Order: sequence, then C-alpha cells, then structure tokens
Amino acid sequence: MKYGYARVSTQGQDLTVQIEQLKAEGCDKIYQEKFTGTTKDRPQLNKLLSELKRGDTLVVTKLDRFARSAKDAIEVIEKLFENGVRVHILNMGIVEDTPTGRLIFNIMSAFAQFERDMIVERTQEGKEIAKQKPDFREGRPKKFSKKQIEHALKLKETHSYKQVEEMTGISKSTLIRAKKKLKC
Repeated sequence: MKYGYARVSTQGQDLTVQIEQLKAEGCDKIYQEKFTGTTKDRPQLNKLLSELKRGDTLVVTKLDRFARSAKDAIEVIEKLFENGVRVHILNMGIVEDTPTGRLIFNIMSAFAQFERDMIVERTQEGKEIAKQKPDFREGRPKKFSKKQIEHALKLKETHSYKQVEEMTGISKSTLIRAKKKLKC
C-alpha cells in the first residue's frame, strides 16, 4: 500500500499542493498535519509510521516534510528500511535500500540540513542588521504612522471615538492606547 504524508509548519499555510502531488502519485491513504517540523512529536507522522508494514511505500513531496534534521531523516529512513518499507521522496526519487541509495540519501539529507541552517543564519544576520537601526521594532509593523495617530487624536478633541474611527479607520482601542502613551 502507498501512504502519503503532507505537512506544513503553520496553521495559515496550505496543504493542497502537497496533497494533489501525493494523489497524483497514487497514494491510497494520505496523512496530513499543520505542525512545525522542528519538533519531533508530530502526531500524524507518528501514527503513519506505526501503521506502515513490510512492502508498503511512504511517499512525501520533499525530504524536509517528514524529517527535522539530517540525523532525524537518517534515523527514520533506517527504521523504515529495517521494516521493509520503501521510501519515495518526490523531488529526489525512490530511496533505495542499497549502499549507493543510502549514500545518495545521506548526501541529500546533509544538503537539506545545510540549507535549513543557512536560512536560520541569514535570518539572524538580517535581524542583527535591522536592530542597529534606531527605529527598529521587533514584531509586526505599525498599521498607522505617528502622524496619522496624532491627527486622529486631534480630531478626538471635537468628535466622538466612533466619528474619529469612521473618518480615519483607527479603532477606539488604538486611540485610547495612544492617548495613554502621551500622558506617560
């Protein structure tokens, strides 16, 4: 039997493309979850791995969908091979349980780990550069500029919160917070 596994890291991401690829590959059953890959405890993957039997095939679209690191990938693949399960990674091909197949898989796992590490490193470098700017603020950017808030507070002197909100689009709660900041 062919089993597929699809995973995205956050609730906001979409599994549709992976599921369509797994269906096109002829998977009889597809497990899916929205769970970060950095944790080892992924309930649907664990359920799938316990269900696989000798002669089954596990299909994933990319290596990083089921393994959080090169070490993790190698451990999972070795366990699958020991249990007689075939592994098909769509962007790599079928991983053969042969010395050459394992070598190629180990090299690809190392590259995937390297790519992930480089992304993390670049993100951290970008953050450090951004922190050097005087107006750096971690988190979501402000929706309204200081000038817009000041204008809305000026309008508040002669209008109600509801009227100011209708004119500017700035909510009552945002105006109250801005007013409190000015008093401090």
